[in-house]
Amino acid sequence: MGATCAGTVPPYLRNMDLHRLRNLHHPDLLRARLDREGIERTTLSFYRYVRLEVVENLRNALYIEWEPLSVLGRIYLSPEGVNAQVSLPTANLEKFRASLDAREAFANVPWKIAVEDDGKSFLKLVIKVKKKIVADGLADDAFDVTNVGEHLDASTFHEKTEQGALVIDMRNNYESVIGYFEGAYLPKADTFRGAIDEVVEMLNQRIAPTSDQRNRSVDPPGRPAATPEILLYCTGGIRCEKASAYLKHHGFANVGQLHGGIIDYARQIKAQGLPSKFKGQNFVFDERLAERITDDVVSTCMQCGTKSDRISNCHEVTCNMLLVQCETCATKYAECCSPSCREIHVLPEESQRAWRKGRSTRSTKTKAINDPEGLRQRIREEEEELLALNGTLHPEIVRPGNFPPQPTT
Repeated sequence: MGATCAGTVPPYLRNMDLHRLRNLHHPDLLRARLDREGIERTTLSFYRYVRLEVVENLRNALYIEWEPLSVLGRIYLSPEGVNAQVSLPTANLEKFRASLDAREAFANVPWKIAVEDDGKSFLKLVIKVKKKIVADGLADDAFDVTNVGEHLDASTFHEKTEQGALVIDMRNNYESVIGYFEGAYLPKADTFRGAIDEVVEMLNQRIAPTSDQRNRSVDPPGRPAATPEILLYCTGGIRCEKASAYLKHHGFANVGQLHGGIIDYARQIKAQGLPSKFKGQNFVFDERLAERITDDVVSTCMQCGTKSDRISNCHEVTCNMLLVQCETCATKYAECCSPSCREIHVLPEESQRAWRKGRSTRSTKTKAINDPEGLRQRIREEEEELLALNGTLHPEIVRPGNFPPQPTT
């Protein structure tokens, strides 16, 4: 499974207040600090499945090394490896590479450079210790996670798709809504586990294998049954590692995966002058939310239905739901998903805090709007009925100058 990163507690960590190895500043302060920075930054990502030990100590040591290099980003460490998306000053790239290569477990790990980069992809450095570097919901001891699909470069991926291979998007539904490979199967699930289960069910229904069939296969239109193929892709490649192994465990023998994911695919086709079979934008898990691969707009505004691939989070913080929202609706609804959320978002901060007290965030249960027509119906009801009749959707709100009666003593 690779190199092991082990060791005892380093001397410089023994007397250190480890609670200081984190950034607790408010996002607005961090955003303003980044705006003033005025230096060129590079956003990149990398992952590696490798056995790590004493992971908490490694986490602290990396924070100490990387904070002085002005590294920002989100890094997950676990006993199974590392999964990182970071932004750092371009001038510090060599030092950052040296820091990685100094550890056997991370030496020569490939980087994927962002397609588009405004230097503001991350606000702070976050390094977390997790059980897994991807929340896949799978029991790794139930299948051979090292038996992965063949890694394919962009040109080979093109060749196989043109020969009729079945292309499957292994991302969540809210990612594929703004961009995808032509003709790909797009799972409706909003979690990796939901997506992989949906894919297995789809493949089983497609091929209807007999009970004694050992090596199952798919037979896409245009391909002879003797040479079927499944091609997987995701953002940077990490999810396809587990997905391809899981499919092979379930008997689908001929599985390939796009090496480096959509991010490296974009680099390869640009370098080789190849046309893009991916259309639209690539969803990314940072402040940018998306990076454009082609000028194609493949989605519509979830609020008004006009063509748009502008993706955003609802700015009402207890909602925070992802949605595709055009510029006109963003202005109309104050960057919120509905009139109800807008009414809260435009309140003074003190009133917002009072209203939020004790309320959970909706996006901890559901991350994105999955029913655009349902959202439009909700907006119509709130605008045409509730607002017209009551003047407010939140009569419970404590507004300035409108305080509830205080108990007498």
